Amino acid sequence: MGAVEGIVLGFVTVAAVIAVGALSAHLGVLGAEAQAVLARTAFFIGSPALLMTTVADADVGDVISGGLVATAAGVAVAAVLYVVAARWVWRRRGADLVVGALCSSYVNAGNLGLPIAAYVLGDAAYVAPTLLLQLLVLQPLALGLLEGGAPGRSSSLGAVLGRALSNPITVGTLLGLLMSVTGWRLPEIVAAPVGLVADLAVPAMLLAYGVALRLGPRLGGQDPAAEVTVVVALKVVVQPVVVWVAATALGLDGATVLAVTVCSALPTAQNVFVIATRYGRRPSLARDTVLLSTVASTASIAGVVALLG
Repeated sequence: MGAVEGIVLGFVTVAAVIAVGALSAHLGVLGAEAQAVLARTAFFIGSPALLMTTVADADVGDVISGGLVATAAGVAVAAVLYVVAARWVWRRRGADLVVGALCSSYVNAGNLGLPIAAYVLGDAAYVAPTLLLQLLVLQPLALGLLEGGAPGRSSSLGAVLGRALSNPITVGTLLGLLMSVTGWRLPEIVAAPVGLVADLAVPAMLLAYGVALRLGPRLGGQDPAAEVTVVVALKVVVQPVVVWVAATALGLDGATVLAVTVCSALPTAQNVFVIATRYGRRPSLARDTVLLSTVASTASIAGVVALLG
C-alpha cells in the first residue's frame, strides 16, 4: 500500500465510525445521555486497557532518541504559544488552559498515527516516541492539573502527581510500561478479556464524538473563531514546523526527520474530547479542534511527505 492510500485509509476509517455516531444520534438511536456514557466508558474502562496493551507491546528504548527531543520541542512550543495567547487575549485560566494546550499539541498517535506510520512511513514503530511521550508525560500531567481544578482539590505539585498517578488512564499506561520493561505478559485467560475491553476504546471515543457533532452546539458556536483557528494552526502547522527544525538541527537522518514531522502533523486526538467531556472543561473547543484539525492535517501530512519524502 502506498503513502497516499495509507493516509486515505487512516482518515476514512475514523470518519466512517464518527459518521455512524452522528447518524445514530440523528435517527434517535443514541441521545445526549448515550454520548456521556460512551465517553465515560472510553475514559474509565476501554482506554486504560488499550493503553496498557499498547505500551506493553512498544519498545520503550525507541523513545530514548533524538526523535524524542524533536517531538517534545514541538509539543512544548505549541502548548506554550497557546497558553500565552489564550491567557492574555481570551483571558483563559486554569483547566481551560490545560484543555486548550492539549488541543494544540496532543496528536492522534493511536488510531490515526499507527496506521499512517505503517502505511506512509513503512514502520508503525516510528510513532512510538510520540505515543509514549504523550502517554507517560503529557497526559498524566494534564490529568493531574484537571483533577486539581475541581473544587476543594489541592494544586500542590505532590497532590497533582498523586492524582495523575491514580487516574485510571495513567494507571493503565504505567502497568503497560512495567510489562514492556520486564517482558512479563498477562496470562492468556486474563489477556483475552482485557484485549476485548481494549478494543472498545477507540470505537466508543469515535461514536461519542459523532453524537456530540450532531447534538451539540453548532460548529464554532461556543468558542471565538479566532481562538479555534489559532489552536488548529498551532496543531497542524506550527507543531510540525518546529519538529522539523529541531530534528534537522539535531542532525537526524532523513527517514527519522520525515517520521517525527509526519507524526507531529497528525490532528488533535479524539481522547482530548473525551477528557474535556469527562471534566466538563471546554468540550466544544475540543470537538471543533478535532474535526477541523483532522480535515486540515490531510493537507499538512501530504505536504510533509511531498517535501521530505
